[in-house]
Amino acid sequence: VVSRSKRRREESQRSMASSGAAGTPPQIVWNESQRRFETEDKKAYLEYRLRDGKIMDILHTFVPPSKRGLGLASHLCVAAFSHAKSHSLAVIPTCSYVSETFLPHNPSWNSLVYTGDARSNM
Repeated sequence: VVSRSKRRREESQRSMASSGAAGTPPQIVWNESQRRFETEDKKAYLEYRLRDGKIMDILHTFVPPSKRGLGLASHLCVAAFSHAKSHSLAVIPTCSYVSETFLPHNPSWNSLVYTGDARSNM
């Protein structure tokens, strides 16, 4: 016998999962032509620029107010850092979300952070 509160909790989790909020990670798409990673609806995104073809400078991360608190910014960062790793790119975390929130909470990605003089690669 399942308690009523447990049943409500499970129904809530299923509802959130179907909206991409919990359970199933959101689908992140690499939009190479616009140099960004984005949700399928294009409303949340991470913008970057390439320097010398080997350094990804992450400029900006945006999640609309209606989708904040769902972990989308983190998923966008993971997609960008995974892409950088698989393409042997270093990362410059210009975006304050990346440098002040994502990297401190996900130190395993620090090995990709560019440590040279970024100005010399502009």
